[in-house]
Amino acid sequence: MSTDGTVVLATRRPSVAVPVGGVVVGGGAPVVVQSMTNTDTADIKGTIDQVAALARAGSEIVRITVDRDEAAKAVPHIKDGLLKRGVKVPLVGDFHYIGHKLLGENPACAEALDKYRINPGNVGFKDKRDRQFSAIVEMAIRYGKPVRIGVNWGSLDQELLTHLMDANAALPDPKDAREVMREAMVQSGLLSAARAEELGLGADKIIISAKVSAVQDLIACYAMLAARCNYALHLGLTEAGMGSKGIVASSAAMGILLQRGIGDTIRFSLTPEPGGDRTLEVRAAQELLQTMGFRAFVPVVAACPGCGRTTSTTFQELARDVQNMIRDRMPDWKTRYPGVENLNLAVMGCIVNGPGESKHADIGISLPGTGEAPAAPIFVDGEKFTTLRGPRIADDFKALVEEYIEARFARSAPKGHRLTAKAKPETVG
Repeated sequence: MSTDGTVVLATRRPSVAVPVGGVVVGGGAPVVVQSMTNTDTADIKGTIDQVAALARAGSEIVRITVDRDEAAKAVPHIKDGLLKRGVKVPLVGDFHYIGHKLLGENPACAEALDKYRINPGNVGFKDKRDRQFSAIVEMAIRYGKPVRIGVNWGSLDQELLTHLMDANAALPDPKDAREVMREAMVQSGLLSAARAEELGLGADKIIISAKVSAVQDLIACYAMLAARCNYALHLGLTEAGMGSKGIVASSAAMGILLQRGIGDTIRFSLTPEPGGDRTLEVRAAQELLQTMGFRAFVPVVAACPGCGRTTSTTFQELARDVQNMIRDRMPDWKTRYPGVENLNLAVMGCIVNGPGESKHADIGISLPGTGEAPAAPIFVDGEKFTTLRGPRIADDFKALVEEYIEARFARSAPKGHRLTAKAKPETVG
C-alpha cells in the first residue's frame, strides 16, 4: 500500500505462455481456473457428466485420474462424449507410478489428453525414475502435449531430500528442517523441468507446481520458484480440507501470491461433503479471482449480513434466489449478453445502508426492515427507478434484473442504453 492509501498491485510475474488445448496458461494471459474430477475415470458416463458440470460451472481446464489401463482406455471415449455435448474443455491426465506404461500402451489416450501431469516424486526411484520420467516427457514431445511437473509435499523425492538434509547438517549453522524441505520442493520442480528441456520439451510446454498443505509453506515455495524461473506456475494448496476451512486456507495462500503477481492457473483442492457438489471448488476459485479484481466471471451480488433490523428472512431469501438465478442463467447469458459478468447487484435489508449501497450497484433493491414501511425502492445506475410493493417484490425484482440485462448487454441494445420506465408507474405492486 502506498503512503496515500492507494493499493498497489505487484506487476504480474513474467512467464512463458503454455497453450493447453484452447486455453493459454501464463505469458500474461488471465489466471486460469482449473478443477479435478473425483469419479472413477473408467466410468465413462459418470466422468463425462462431472467434467461437463465442472466446465458449465466455469472450470477452464479439468484434470482426470489416469491410474490404470481401464482408465486410460476410457479417456478417448470421454473426450468424444464431451465433444458431442459441445464441451471443449481441455483434459489433463493425472499420472502416478505407471504413467509411462499407460501412455505407451494407449496411444489414443496420449492423443486425446491436452496435458500430462507428472509428480517427479512417484515416477520411480534412482535410474528407474529417470527412465520413467523421460519416457513420459518423450510421449509429450511425440504428441505435442504440455506437461505439468507437479511436486507434492506428501510424495517428495526422498533421494533429493536426503541429500539436501545431509548437506544442511554439515553446515556450521544449519537451516531449519522445514526450510530444507521447501528447498527440496523447489529444486525437485526446477531440476525436473531442466531435465525435460534436455530431452527436447520446450519451456512453452512446461508448467510447474509445488503443492503443500500449509499456507506459509505454499507462499514461501512459490516465492522461491517465481524468483528462480520463468515457467508458468500452477497454484494450489493441496489437501486444503473441507468446507470453510479449505476455502479460507486456499484463499489466504493463493490470494497473497496473486497479489504479488505470482500464479498463472489455480485450483481449490477442497474435500467435498459426502455427496456434495464438486463444482464448489470452481466457484471458490472464480470468486477469489473476481473479488480481488483480476477477472470477472459472474455478476456480483452485494448483500448485507443482517442485524436486529432485519428479523424477516425476506432479504436473505431474495439474495439467495438472485445468486441462484445468476448461477443457473449464466451459461445462457454469457452467449447472449457479452459483458454481463461485470454486472453488480445489491440486495439490502433495510434503510440504514440499503439505499446508499443500492446506488453504488448497477441495479439494487433496499428491502423494508423490521418496523419500516412495506416498500422496496429500486435503484438503477445510481438513480431511483421505482418502488416495489406487495407480496411479489422478489419476483418483480428478478424480472427487473432480467430487463436491465437485456437493455444494457444485448447485442442489439443501443450503446449506452439503460433501463427505462417503459410506462411503468413510479410504484409497482
